[in-house]
Amino acid sequence: MVRSVPRVRRTRAPRKLDGRSLPDTAMSFATATAAPLFPVASLDRIDDGISAVRGEIELQLRMRHAGQRALRLRYQLVGASGAPVVLVAGGISAHRHLAANSAYAEKGWAEGLVGVGRALDPAQRRLLGFDFVGADGELDAPIDTTDQADAIAALLDALHIEQLHGFVGYSYGALVGLQLAIRHPARLHKLIAVSGAHRPHPYASAWRALQRRAVALGQLQCAESHGLALARQFAMLSYRTPEEFGERFDAPPEVVNGRVRVAAEDYLDAAGAQYVARTRVNAYLRLSESIDLHRVDPAAVSVPTLVVAVEGDRLVPLSDLVALVEGLGQRGSLRVLRSPYGHDAFLKETDRIDAILATALRLPGETA
Repeated sequence: MVRSVPRVRRTRAPRKLDGRSLPDTAMSFATATAAPLFPVASLDRIDDGISAVRGEIELQLRMRHAGQRALRLRYQLVGASGAPVVLVAGGISAHRHLAANSAYAEKGWAEGLVGVGRALDPAQRRLLGFDFVGADGELDAPIDTTDQADAIAALLDALHIEQLHGFVGYSYGALVGLQLAIRHPARLHKLIAVSGAHRPHPYASAWRALQRRAVALGQLQCAESHGLALARQFAMLSYRTPEEFGERFDAPPEVVNGRVRVAAEDYLDAAGAQYVARTRVNAYLRLSESIDLHRVDPAAVSVPTLVVAVEGDRLVPLSDLVALVEGLGQRGSLRVLRSPYGHDAFLKETDRIDAILATALRLPGETA
């Protein structure tokens, strides 16, 4: 349960989100009791009618496995004032910054999916991103996808967003979207769940367990970063497919300093180094665990849900997503992509994903 009190701290005049002024006192919430909630935001104008808001809220969250915790949730909201709001959440490495813009020029994690002419066009939709609970590495406790869903509900309350037009969740984000649809169904109109199911596949859980052991081994040897890099390298093998590796790395091995080095090792080393540079070990461990803790009953989802599966995804197999859609009944529909990129297809097949989103997020009267 999320708790808050009617108090807002600001350094500037109230700003408009979804075309409405934010008052100096927060609304009362159905789930609220006494605990602080402080939206802290900076507002930058990108273009006529398009703004970027980056900020954070402090909240008291009753977590499923860890009890009451004081947390800080960081968010970014970019788009046209008054436009329908779409929350976009990715895998455990994703964050609040979706794509570069003139206010925040750094590259975002969803760069190919957000932009002019896309289904996720800031001129047509207000795009909300957030850092997952635990992403800063400060929380050393089990994190459930229910906790993420409740934190989102608190964020929507703080931003005075009554309902999301859509929730687009990829991988871990899809798991969080399913929980939001169950726990707070009035807060979203449509869920698009890409490469995320109602439960983790045992094969995928075994992969992640070994990755976490690699981190633990590194910690025992006082080489924590090496352990995390190795875990990420294992992960890359599970995200992609043998077909892609066969095409990209079909070259003879080399003998370097008396050791045999295969063609994929440069790629894997780069992936590990990049991940270590931006990820805290505790954040990785706790969010990896969170995937394996995830369980929902598809029949409990009352929100219209489009499930997108990738044939060849070894972490979230097609059979699990078929079972999810069957459990959703008339509320669910399924799209299947064939891609050599496996679980990472949503980051690589951006045009195909965009075409799916354009249909799923279309408003009444909108044309393709």
